[in-house]
Amino acid sequence: MSRLRVSLFGRFHVEYDGKPRTKSLDSRKVQELFTYLLLYRDRLHPRESLADFFWSENSSAQSRKYLRQALWQLQSSLNTGDDSAEENAVLVDSDWVGINKNSDIWLDVSELESAYAKVKGKRGDEIDPRTARELAQAVDLHRGPLLEGWYHDWCIFERERLQNIYLAMLNKLMTYYEATEEYEVGLLYGQRILRFDRAHERTHWRMMRLYYLAGDRTSALRQYERCVNALEEELGVKPAKWTAALYEQLRSDQLQDAPPDASPSLESGVAPVGNINRLQALLNEFHNEVQLYINASGSGTGERPKADLYPAE
Repeated sequence: MSRLRVSLFGRFHVEYDGKPRTKSLDSRKVQELFTYLLLYRDRLHPRESLADFFWSENSSAQSRKYLRQALWQLQSSLNTGDDSAEENAVLVDSDWVGINKNSDIWLDVSELESAYAKVKGKRGDEIDPRTARELAQAVDLHRGPLLEGWYHDWCIFERERLQNIYLAMLNKLMTYYEATEEYEVGLLYGQRILRFDRAHERTHWRMMRLYYLAGDRTSALRQYERCVNALEEELGVKPAKWTAALYEQLRSDQLQDAPPDASPSLESGVAPVGNINRLQALLNEFHNEVQLYINASGSGTGERPKADLYPAE
């Protein structure tokens, strides 16, 4: 077992040799710096860039000072004194900072990404039992959104990316357990998807099939009703033809075999509806920002309006 264990799903948590170390990283900026390095652990980062990124409101000299202090606190909290320099979690020199790839760190995000890499591009019914178990163990690490309660742009971007990976893995598990005729288990993974996006039609469609195959036609028909209500309340639309067709099959007690690509799915890379809505909101904000700039320019000042749509933290 790794000596240093870091959990980023849900609340930020650090353990060393089984003992919590989160309190020793009491500075929010130190936590942010550490998590940023972990999420972008595949490369080294220029010290100047990190200083400007995390302390942009200060002068260059002051931001570099704050970075030195944060790195000192980070290293003091993570290193026990009996580790060699080569085993330190964070590598620091005069120009660069990064996570030491040779250090013994367990990271929940890394575990999820590694499991997904093994099944990326595969349908759920193409996965072998051992890989399915690894996938199930990995999704259980997702105990909540990445760094819940943090709202920095870089954090939100990574949260969305990892959530999409998580949902795609759940969808593959649904497909796998349908193929292996473990329908009740597949339904549990479908319920987890709907907790994130209750209007995800593909999941409702799959759950209708799973209920029916499990011998519960009543629940299958009720799942269609839940799908209809969710789509109406969230999006103001009706179910697609392929969902309505499945409903009619279930009503007549004549379920047909479905090809793997019978309907859009998370496995095909379709973004969840919630992400599309957030993207639309960002586009609307950008449009408003441009309009304000045009209005200010038309007033003859040629200056950007003083009202800032993106206030500083």
